[in-house]
Amino acid sequence: MFNFTLQLSMKKNHSKIYWLLLPFFFLCIMWIVKIVELHYNITLVNYGVLPKKIEGLKGILFSPFIHKDFTHLINNSLPILILGIMLFFTYKKTALSIFFWLFFISGFWLWIIGRPSYHIGASGIIYSLASFLFFSGVFSKNRQLIAISLVIIFSYGYLIWGIFPTILNISWEGHLTGFLAGLLVAFFYKNSGPEEKKYDWELEEEGTNDDTKNKEIEINYIIRKKN
Repeated sequence: MFNFTLQLSMKKNHSKIYWLLLPFFFLCIMWIVKIVELHYNITLVNYGVLPKKIEGLKGILFSPFIHKDFTHLINNSLPILILGIMLFFTYKKTALSIFFWLFFISGFWLWIIGRPSYHIGASGIIYSLASFLFFSGVFSKNRQLIAISLVIIFSYGYLIWGIFPTILNISWEGHLTGFLAGLLVAFFYKNSGPEEKKYDWELEEEGTNDDTKNKEIEINYIIRKKN
């Protein structure tokens, strides 16, 4: 019995570690792609999203892993890691499906509305993650998710300026579609967040309220019976 319980506990821990490692895996692919480009002196820019062109659809899958240079890559590395871990740690059961929809919707919308140029980089995914985590707290009213929303505001609130066409050589369309994708997915997954923990004082208060309601029901029953 003890061995069985221990095995279950180990499986749960491994499962948690596995999900937390996925953001690291995504980040590793980004760096491997850039190192391969550098080593073989090639560019994979033509695997980015090329809007309104059939051949540009492949960029929905490949563009988040391709970056212009190491500065571009470094700027995207820490946010994708932190926001990814926040997603997979908070939404343990649905994180993978959420990430898939953020990935696909942000890329597809970029393909629809983007300028006729190759769009590359993981910033669209970053915007979709930040947007999703923020609006999850707004829609669900879960205290844990609200706390994450506040963290997003203080840590990544500056990202909001990236959805406007202020700098020509930056894919603001990718930022905008990522932001909107996060908003949409947060709305559809508003009831899939973590269960809110109840504290002892809340349980006692609920118990008191239940007792009061039961007494009121008994009193009403007695009054009706007398009548």
